[in-house]
Amino acid sequence: MTNIVYILIDDMGWRDLACYGSTYYETPYIDELAKQGMLFDNAYAACPVCSPTRASIMSGKYPARVKVTDWIGASAKGKLIDAPYVDHLPLEEKSLATSLREHGYATWHVGKWHLGTSDYYPDKHGFDVNIGGNHKGHPHNGYFSPYQLENLEEGPEGEYLTDRLTEESINLIRNRDKTKPFFLNLWHYTVHTPIQAKDDDIEYFKNKAKKLGLDNQPALIEGEHFPCEHKKNEKVTRRILQSDPVYAAMIYNLDWNIGRIMKTLEEEGILQDTIVIFTSDNGGLSSAEGSPTCNAPLSEGKGWMYDGGVREPLIVCWKGRVSPSSVSHRLVSSPDFYPTLMEVAGGQSMPEQHVDGESFYETLIGVEKQREKPIFWHYPHYGNQGGRPYSAVRHGKYKLIYFYESESYELFDVVSDIGETTDLAEEYPTIAEELLAKLKEWLADVKGEIPVKNPDYQ
Repeated sequence: MTNIVYILIDDMGWRDLACYGSTYYETPYIDELAKQGMLFDNAYAACPVCSPTRASIMSGKYPARVKVTDWIGASAKGKLIDAPYVDHLPLEEKSLATSLREHGYATWHVGKWHLGTSDYYPDKHGFDVNIGGNHKGHPHNGYFSPYQLENLEEGPEGEYLTDRLTEESINLIRNRDKTKPFFLNLWHYTVHTPIQAKDDDIEYFKNKAKKLGLDNQPALIEGEHFPCEHKKNEKVTRRILQSDPVYAAMIYNLDWNIGRIMKTLEEEGILQDTIVIFTSDNGGLSSAEGSPTCNAPLSEGKGWMYDGGVREPLIVCWKGRVSPSSVSHRLVSSPDFYPTLMEVAGGQSMPEQHVDGESFYETLIGVEKQREKPIFWHYPHYGNQGGRPYSAVRHGKYKLIYFYESESYELFDVVSDIGETTDLAEEYPTIAEELLAKLKEWLADVKGEIPVKNPDYQ
C-alpha cells in the first residue's frame, strides 16, 4: 500500500511560493516537488481561517455541516452577532486517520491541531502518535525553544520549531514498522504569527530586498476601520507587495525542511511508494496583525471570502503515478482529500462520512475530470483581519459571495478576473440568481447557522 505524507502549512498564501509566482520568496525544494508532481491552480481551503479547514480535512465534510465554522476560541460582533459554532471536532466524526488506521495504516500527527481541548486531541481521532498537537492555534511563546507547547518536549534553548517538527517526522519515518504503510499528518505551525525566523536567513532576505529595490517601495496601505467591535478603533492595513524579510526567511526555512522530508523518503527507498501532499489551511495574512505577505493578484487574504483568503497552493507528488511537471485546473476543496486519500490507500469509499468530498484521484493519475459539484463556503463571522460574515459558492468559472450585513451579493468570473475586481451581478442576473439559489439550498441542507442583528450596535 501507498504511504501518505500530508503537509499542511498554516496561513500560507497562494502566491507564497516561487512556483506560484513569487519573485521575492525562495522555495527551491517545494518548486522541485512541483516539478516531480502535479500543481493545482484552482485548489481551495474550506474556510478563510484555520480550524474549520482542519475539521473539513479530517471529516470529509464542509465546516458548516460539522458546525466548526470559526477558529476555535474566536468571538466577535459588529452590526451582526457572530453565529454560534462548535469548539471542537466532534468525536462522532469518523476521521480520515481513523479510517486509514482501520485499513492497516500507522497514523502519526505532528504539529498544530487546534480542533479542541484534550478530549478531542489527535489520539481521540485515530492517531497512534501525537507530537505537538494541542488546543493552541499558534506558538504563543514563539518559534524558538522553550516553546511551552503541550505534547512536545522542550528542545535545547534556541532550537527552531519548524526544524524540530521536521526532525520528529523524520524519526517516525526512519523508525517505522516496515510491515505497515504510514500516514504522516504533518501540520506545521509556520507561517502563522509570531513572524520569527533565524537571523542569518533574515539578513539574506534583507539584502535581497535591497538588491530588488523593495526596501524603498511603500508596502503597506492603511484602509477602512475594522467592522468588528473589538477592533473598531483600528484600521485594516493591506500589504501590496511581498517584501517582509522575516516572513521570507520563515518560508525559506520551511522550504529547506520540506527538502529534508523528501530526502529522507529517498534515502529510505520509499519515495516511489509514498504520495506527498503539500497545501495550506487558508490564505496569506495580508491585511492585519503586521500584514506580513501579499496575495496579489488575488484579492485580500486570511479572514476574507475573496480568493486571497481561500485559494491555496496544492502540490501532489506521487512518483510513477502522477506525471512530472503537470498542472491541473480542477476545482479542489478541503473535504476532497478524505475520499481521494482513501482511494489512494485502496480503501472503501464512505460517502456517508465524506459526504461533501469529491475524489480527485483520477486527476492525479492523468484523467483531467472537472469537478461535478459546486464548492461552497460559510463563514458567518467577523474575521480578525477585516472580513465580514459571508457565504459563497463557486461553480465553473463563476463565484458568488453573499454578504450578511447588507444582505447583498457580488458575482465574479474568477478565471478571467482572478483579482475579483469587476462585480458581474447586474450584467448577468440570471447566473447570479442561479448561484444564489444553489447557495441557499446548500445552506438549508447543512443547516448553516446564520448571524443575527446586533441590537446594541452603534
